[in-house]
Amino acid sequence: MALPMSNAELLEPSFADALAAIEGAADLSAAQRQHWSCSLRQIVKMLGRPAETIVARWTAVRIPIGALHQAAAGNRLKTLQNHKANVRRALLWFAGEHDVAPRGVPLTAEWLALKERVLDRGVRARLSGLMRYCSGKKVRPDEVSEATLDGYMAYRAATTRLATNIAARREIARSWNTCVGVVSGWPTRRLAVPPLAKAKGPTWDDFPAGLRHDIENYLLGLARPRRGLRGKRIRPCKPSTIRTRREELVAVVKRAAVVVPMDSLTSLRVLLKPELVEQVLEAFWKKHGERPGIFTIDLAWKLLSVGREIGLDTADLEKLDDMRANLETYRQAGLTTKNLALIRQVSNRDVWGSIVRLPDALMQQARRMQEHSPVKAGITAQIAVAIGILTLAPIRLGNLGRIQLGENLIKPGGIEAPYWLVFPDYDVKNGVPLEFELDRRLSNLIEEYVDDFRPALIRGSNEPWLFPGDGRGHKTLATLGTQITERIWEAVGVRMTAHQFRHAAAAILLKHRPGEYELARRLLGHRNIETTKKFYCGLETTQATEIYGDIIRRQLALEPEDA
Repeated sequence: MALPMSNAELLEPSFADALAAIEGAADLSAAQRQHWSCSLRQIVKMLGRPAETIVARWTAVRIPIGALHQAAAGNRLKTLQNHKANVRRALLWFAGEHDVAPRGVPLTAEWLALKERVLDRGVRARLSGLMRYCSGKKVRPDEVSEATLDGYMAYRAATTRLATNIAARREIARSWNTCVGVVSGWPTRRLAVPPLAKAKGPTWDDFPAGLRHDIENYLLGLARPRRGLRGKRIRPCKPSTIRTRREELVAVVKRAAVVVPMDSLTSLRVLLKPELVEQVLEAFWKKHGERPGIFTIDLAWKLLSVGREIGLDTADLEKLDDMRANLETYRQAGLTTKNLALIRQVSNRDVWGSIVRLPDALMQQARRMQEHSPVKAGITAQIAVAIGILTLAPIRLGNLGRIQLGENLIKPGGIEAPYWLVFPDYDVKNGVPLEFELDRRLSNLIEEYVDDFRPALIRGSNEPWLFPGDGRGHKTLATLGTQITERIWEAVGVRMTAHQFRHAAAAILLKHRPGEYELARRLLGHRNIETTKKFYCGLETTQATEIYGDIIRRQLALEPEDA
């Protein structure tokens, strides 16, 4: 976990100062100077910041240093632990030798006198950082202003892991103001307390009755099977989808009420008039910035969908479709920055190899704890199987969590044959049936889990879920997803969600089979190959640079040494 980059000028000694002091310290042994200096440089490299920008105070860096993971740092666990211990000892020595205050910049006499008069420990603690910042900047108490607090919050964000949001600023400002007129000698100027963000606009009860009735009827329709424009049968929407659609429609109504009187919004037909929708979308666009956000882009096609469901006039639907098409041109192609960062990590053979081998390692852990902690062992084995399935069958979390023995997990070749993982079209998000033939290694892992560990988790239930929950039914998807991510982070040092296995699978497949999008489409179960291209076409750039690099390296190898 790297510290945030910043050009903030430090008010305290830096890692560079600590290194210089240690290397020139006559009272340290040669071994201490060597080990401490080495560890400081290694930690600087892991934090991803120049030594001159990192505060040489243990209380300031212990959290980001503690979050460093041995796998991501390229070390063994013991090696990283030694580096962390050496840095702690080095910084504590540096603090003692060079009078580095354990809590930051030393307070000036004026600030120290004020602090000692603050009797409330909580208030004193919340104002301590501001006082030290002012001491370092030579700002007297009667000179503190909003600009001073701005500067402190920026410095705090650049040099610490402390919160710098509105809530943190409110705490500091309110603590300052409580001292005004109470603490002897405290400045009389008060600091502005930022208001809490409150829900703006009318509530559901303020909506016209006709509009509420139309919205409720529309949402009830989503909960039932229905037919689309082309007569195709559409499955009922999930409760979570219906809740989201309700929230989106409420947001549209609130935004529309700024444009026209609320009393005029008597129905969904009125709300979806193209002239009004255009102003609503434009307002959401302006709120996001120069380019429309994904919420605004998606909202355009969702409102078009609502219009079709309630039977808007053809002319109005065409205008809504034009708005949708215009906003679609702003949709970002390819993967998000976060997913691209994950792909760069798993493209490393060692990192991906660690993830692929993790199920076997987790199963070994489960075996060791099975006798004394059967439930914990069962959960560990459960996550081993889940990760093993995702590495070979990159399915969506909704399908993973709802796997049923004998229905989705079957052995068509007989009892001794490997498992197959199958999902009919009605069980898959986009209606594309999925089939995966699992290898013998993973099949053995699943069999061991089902026979030896799963009984401790089903608690007498006879339901066929592969991943049973605490009571009846399968384990909740949120819990399963969180456990997968946490186990991967603990073992490998990579934060990877269950869904990101799909991105990793596509990236690895296309790395070895460049341009074969149809193969990737079939692996991921996309309905349309354009979906596959839209997300993963950008990966060709990485492949191209690797291929070009190989060409250059081969060319260099062919050159004579005396050339």
